[in-house]
Amino acid sequence: MAPNDPKEASGGFFSSIASGLSNFGSAMTRSVNGLLGYEGLEVINPEGGTEDAEEEAKKGRWMQEDRDGYWKMMQKYIGSDVTSMVTLPVLIFEPMSMLQKMAELMEYSNLLDLADECEDPYMRLVYAAAFFISVYYALQRTWKPFNPILGETYEMVNHGDLTFIAEQVSHHPPISSGHAENEHFTYDITSKVKTKFLGNSIEVYPLGRTRVTLKRDGTVLDLVPPATKVSNLIFGRTWIDSPGEMVLTNMTTGDKVVLYFQPCGWFGAGRYEVDGYVYNANEEPKILMTGKYNESMNYQPCDMEGEPCPGTELKEVWRVADAPKNDKFQYTYFAHKINSFGTAPKKLLASDSRLRPDRYALEMGDTSKAGYEKSSLEERQRAEKRNREAKGQQFTPRWFDQTSEIHPTPWGDLEVYQFNGKYLQHRAVIDSSDSIEEIDNKSIEFNPWQYQNLAAE
Repeated sequence: MAPNDPKEASGGFFSSIASGLSNFGSAMTRSVNGLLGYEGLEVINPEGGTEDAEEEAKKGRWMQEDRDGYWKMMQKYIGSDVTSMVTLPVLIFEPMSMLQKMAELMEYSNLLDLADECEDPYMRLVYAAAFFISVYYALQRTWKPFNPILGETYEMVNHGDLTFIAEQVSHHPPISSGHAENEHFTYDITSKVKTKFLGNSIEVYPLGRTRVTLKRDGTVLDLVPPATKVSNLIFGRTWIDSPGEMVLTNMTTGDKVVLYFQPCGWFGAGRYEVDGYVYNANEEPKILMTGKYNESMNYQPCDMEGEPCPGTELKEVWRVADAPKNDKFQYTYFAHKINSFGTAPKKLLASDSRLRPDRYALEMGDTSKAGYEKSSLEERQRAEKRNREAKGQQFTPRWFDQTSEIHPTPWGDLEVYQFNGKYLQHRAVIDSSDSIEEIDNKSIEFNPWQYQNLAAE
């Protein structure tokens, strides 16, 4: 019989994965009971066992006085959603906004080009699934990106023929929207997160909606990713894992991909590993997929039992690109491109993330100035909110419109925003005009604020 439940496929292999999820962390977790005031906090060494926890607790990027102050502030929030409740120190940040982090998914956008060009309906899903898996290599970075200011944007060009725009469309709750497009596909996302603070770790639930439309025939793909756990926030070296299920569904045909991200076990066993199948609309397996999201993904046609078809071989569909050695923030070459003005369009929007003074100061290594600029931006954002409310006005996103659709996710409902097309018109006018003065993008002052003369752009 076909393994209709993907967890039962391949001789119960995925059943063991699912079972391991319920025990995640217990094998290599140890409470930090030897330090007064930190009783009960758990330290997880992803590369060791329980006997390594005490030594691991001494490691990490926090200075003791910073760690102590942070813990005193944060311990009252244990069990809470801390998405926008606390102000965090710059020492744990990377010089990138969350909007730029959204754009990082586009590094391997050529996989969606291949999906659009492909005639085989199941191979289309292989290419598309590999595209969504590829971003997890970048997501394992342990530095926190800056929360976008309301009205902040990020534009990206000069990456193939792709155009990308993202905007922070809501502050409470924090919601970001993004749109990417080329001749092969459109990519649309509304992103909101929900968190649960656990003391020395935090669980992050992706309350988002991601849709890809392949232009050749209008096929629509919908993604539901797994949740993520960030361990060792205070004690030990911070690390990230995303154990669980990713489902990519062809909403046009009912075909789907179900992939399982294995939880990290003793001494790193299972870490980064991803396995699963492409199913037809009748939930019959057609292609198996396996690999590691920090290395490569492979595929092979399979029979109704999920076993490799005779005469076929495992083939590689994606491999991670080389990355710089010993980079301070573990950036890929593409991440550096995202932060550069080389991917910025002509006449960059003044609301662009690259122009944030706190981001730039951190990139230059001045953490003191970065902290000051971050606080200044946050205070101005609060002041603008007070001004807006006093006038009885509401913030209106520029490039995305809120719809009446409420999208259900495994972790809660989401208000959906849609791309309104005005950005493409904006860019077309600028790109086709010879009269617009060339401006050094670096000289533009960051200005995401709602009350400004937009005609000046």
